Amino acid sequence: MSEEKNQSTVSFYAPHKKVYPRAIDGMFNRWRWVMVWVTQLVFYGLPWLQWGERQMVLFDLGARRFYLFGLVLYPQDFIYLTGLLILSALSLFLFTAVAGRLWCGFTCPQTVYTEIFMWLENRIEGDRSARMRLDKAAWTSPEKLAKKGLKQLAWVSVALWTGFTFVGFFVPIRTLGAEILQWQGGWQLFWVFFYAFATYGFAGFMREQVCKYMCPYARFQSAMFDEDTLIVTYDSERGEPRGVRSKKVDPKAAGLGDCIDCSLCVQVCPTGIDIRNGLQYECISCAACIDVCDEVMDKVGYPRGLIRYSTEHALEEGWGGKQILRHILRPRVLIYSTILAAVTSALIASLFLRTPFKGDIVRDRATLARVVEGGKIENVYRIQVMNATEQPQTFTLSADGLPGLELVTDKTVTIDGAQSLCVPVRLPLPWGTANAGSHEIHFNVQAPGVGEVREKSVFMVPR
Repeated sequence: MSEEKNQSTVSFYAPHKKVYPRAIDGMFNRWRWVMVWVTQLVFYGLPWLQWGERQMVLFDLGARRFYLFGLVLYPQDFIYLTGLLILSALSLFLFTAVAGRLWCGFTCPQTVYTEIFMWLENRIEGDRSARMRLDKAAWTSPEKLAKKGLKQLAWVSVALWTGFTFVGFFVPIRTLGAEILQWQGGWQLFWVFFYAFATYGFAGFMREQVCKYMCPYARFQSAMFDEDTLIVTYDSERGEPRGVRSKKVDPKAAGLGDCIDCSLCVQVCPTGIDIRNGLQYECISCAACIDVCDEVMDKVGYPRGLIRYSTEHALEEGWGGKQILRHILRPRVLIYSTILAAVTSALIASLFLRTPFKGDIVRDRATLARVVEGGKIENVYRIQVMNATEQPQTFTLSADGLPGLELVTDKTVTIDGAQSLCVPVRLPLPWGTANAGSHEIHFNVQAPGVGEVREKSVFMVPR
């Protein structure tokens, strides 16, 4: 019994502690807000811009057409989406190799919306200490009920507008707005609430937990880091041993480093880590700790840069800015940059050189070949012509590949802008012109002054 009493329960999971980030001003914080404004002006504003009589950017899944400014893309243009994904991956590799998690700290949607939600929280509930006191207060407090209710109302409003805007990239946003006002829309309404709920939950409540436990980038970033990657670092050689002291005390005489152990770098961190413990996967490189540490160094009269962007090699060797820059431009970075530039150039060139219409050939499966009047052998096809321009186009159809082959149906068709048309085509061939079996032929779809598409097919000759 005595042994059982002495035993204690050990938990392998620490309970989650709410993080209360302190508001801070500084160069990196201002840059982060610049990115918040830029990204949200593009996101919230782009769906409302018009290109002629249509929405400037619209991914119309129902009609299977994507409108990007003056471009009209079809599912057959999937290669461009593949190229865009490759560009995104290469950019991520490049920027991570150069300066760590810049994407996470300044432009990731999770960071951006968390920043917006925290700004609303700070405006309504007060600064860090005020929020902590408010959370400890009883729910019977009228002040707590009023502030918490107003904050939730602000969060829900931003989340709903975000969900509405996101769906507006896939459904014409003006039509979507009219449907929602009339409480119509079905699935559109569902997706608006779905994305609103995701924004509300991730930015309002989960916050740093998304970065720490859900985002895969935090887990595989170490594979893209090396000793010459710029990261947010604490200079332990200069800062240790840390300790509280008066401004009048000479730290060297007192045997202390420059860190006064104020813990403000921990208080401003949105993920709640202590950067003085070294590089950690939870760090999103937002550089808030740099801003607050520089402010503290100014107050106590020490040089800035106790916490700064640097590299592991630079800290070990005591390098200056020029040496750091020289090692940043290393072979790995140059290779990423070259590949990125090549893929970008190829994608842009492909977009400019693309023929603005498509032609697909489908054989009539019901009749492979038949003998028609005049003793001719006839094959039947369907030509799917897609006009990827936004003006009506007249297309000329022809076929070649066998002597005597001719197209006896309409040889010209007119198709409205951003529309497609399936054209039945009959190809007769004089008997005896070709041996039995399949023969390669080509269909030509031409639009004067626009371009030509040449598609391969086969002509069947029966035995």
